[in-house]
Amino acid sequence: MSSVLVSAKGQVVLPADLRRRLGLNPGARLEVTEEPDGLRLRVQRSVPTTEVSELAGMVTAPSRGKRRSLDDFDPASLTAKTRR
Repeated sequence: MSSVLVSAKGQVVLPADLRRRLGLNPGARLEVTEEPDGLRLRVQRSVPTTEVSELAGMVTAPSRGKRRSLDDFDPASLTAKTRR
């Protein structure tokens, strides 16, 4: 375990090997929580927002012959197969 120094401005420098292991780059955010026995630091990982239209084409199914449309599927026959 390593120790860090708090500067006059209240800044704390984390060791380089720890920053590399955690993937902390400049601008990374840490959540600080006070606990009975000290402080807890947690990396805040943001989840990038994506439009649904950007996901089109990410997954492709292998071609298995003739193309099918929604009209080819009979919902009643599909449920009958699962009941057997």
